[in-house]
Amino acid sequence: MITFLNNFEASAPNNVVQRAFLSLQEEMQSEKVGYYKLPRRSLEVLEDAKDIDTSRFSQIVVIGIGGSSLGIKAIDSILRPVNKAAKEILFFENSDPLTILSQIQKIRPAEAAFFIISKSGSTIETTSIFKTLLHHFALDLDVKDNHRVFAITDNNSDLSKFALHHKLKTFYIPHNVGGRFSVLSAVGVVVLHFAGYDVEAILRGAANFIERFFDKKEKHLLEKAYFFYKNSKSLSINVLFSYADSLENFNKWYVQLWGESLGKIDVNGEHVGLTPIGIIGATDQHSFLQLIIEGQRDKTLTFIAVENFQDDIAIADITLEYIEKTNFVNGKNFSELINAQCKAVMQSVEEFGINTDFIKLDIINEENIGILIIYFELLTSLVGSMLKIDTYNQNGVECGKKILYSNLSKKV
Repeated sequence: MITFLNNFEASAPNNVVQRAFLSLQEEMQSEKVGYYKLPRRSLEVLEDAKDIDTSRFSQIVVIGIGGSSLGIKAIDSILRPVNKAAKEILFFENSDPLTILSQIQKIRPAEAAFFIISKSGSTIETTSIFKTLLHHFALDLDVKDNHRVFAITDNNSDLSKFALHHKLKTFYIPHNVGGRFSVLSAVGVVVLHFAGYDVEAILRGAANFIERFFDKKEKHLLEKAYFFYKNSKSLSINVLFSYADSLENFNKWYVQLWGESLGKIDVNGEHVGLTPIGIIGATDQHSFLQLIIEGQRDKTLTFIAVENFQDDIAIADITLEYIEKTNFVNGKNFSELINAQCKAVMQSVEEFGINTDFIKLDIINEENIGILIIYFELLTSLVGSMLKIDTYNQNGVECGKKILYSNLSKKV
């Protein structure tokens, strides 16, 4: 179970909220936007993946970037501490040669399943790394290694044609699902199933929450979206303050989702958007909190905490000379300490007039992670609708890709 608590004034005019709600409802019913129905439809993808004997693989290699990897990485990072039987997943994302060389050394090619993931099918970082791995391990796509290389892409993309040519097993991303909203599609479902996670529970959590939302049982989400929209010019930065190390990659997933979806030009030609920042408690209390409290008042804070970490350790009940003043925590569990730190920081920033909201997971499990994913996707769509932008395009990113292609294609 997840508890959502908004600590700000959120009296929202019915016409604004209702218009945004109806906009999302229309996007879902018309199938203009496809992520709303993924929690149900991806069950078919999961059944297809179950036909493959995954016991042949002890290692998963993911070749993808942005929306093709961040969601998988987020869920894997969150669940791995509580699912120690999960198979190792190696991620190849960036063009950094040192990281690529380091990751290559970890691959056991005879035990690995390779996933190349690209919605467009021609992402330059992804295809470049894929070529390099094929060459380095001398992978034979037509005979002996055909069974261990999988493609996840749009139907009829360049990558899908390549996969068809080599008879590679291919899973398709629906055309109406953008990359940053695709983690509950084949992108996440297939890879996480191969790794040994309970994907059905992830999808069930997301499906139940989205049904409650459209049944108007998650009013807090509409209130939060309106607050962000109403204050988007004065409170233009949202800081996701997650009190668990395992949520660090979730923060990165949120940063892409929020930034790429909401940084746009609206219907009036104005530049709008909300800047996302992801930080980790208690670590970043010692680096970022000063800026929040005494810096410019242009930020809201969303706190995420875990009530029950399941595994825990007690602080040693010993006295250190000259440091006796810290004895008040002796014998307490570290989960108590980190949650007390979260509560204290949230209380302190509120006393300084900073607007906050709070998300508490009772435990870390697949169902809760499914809820968390769809919660932030719905929130993004709601704010985008209120800002009167196209939440799902990414013209700024496409411009950069065109320049890159042009520059690298020039003859020296």
